Amino acid sequence: MLILSDIKNILHQARQKAYQSINLAMVQAYWLIGKRIVEEDQQGEARAVYGKALLKNLSAQLQNEFGKGFSERNLEQMRAFYLNYSISQTASAKSQIVVGNTPNFQLSWSHYLMLIAIKDPNERAFYENLPF
Repeated sequence: MLILSDIKNILHQARQKAYQSINLAMVQAYWLIGKRIVEEDQQGEARAVYGKALLKNLSAQLQNEFGKGFSERNLEQMRAFYLNYSISQTASAKSQIVVGNTPNFQLSWSHYLMLIAIKDPNERAFYENLPF
């Protein structure tokens, strides 16, 4: 039946758009969380003196309310994400336009996790500019 096929396509497209919207909102939220951690504990510096204690306490409290996605390691990754993609730095090709208070992120959180693991900025920029 053609109508059934059309309706399935409509639903698949709607689900894909919903997934993309949720992913974008979460990437922006993780960037803002990283920003807030940097502002609180580091006064804008790349290294913190009391960072481990802050992350440990935040992790325990956030996990109680929001679940396991807020381990100390995940919070460290959010902080690194902000530090690598802060607006004041040269933005990547995939996030040059600022939307609201965050860069216009185009990739998924898992893509950004892979990118922030690359320490060489030139190498990271190469992978950022690959078509996705």
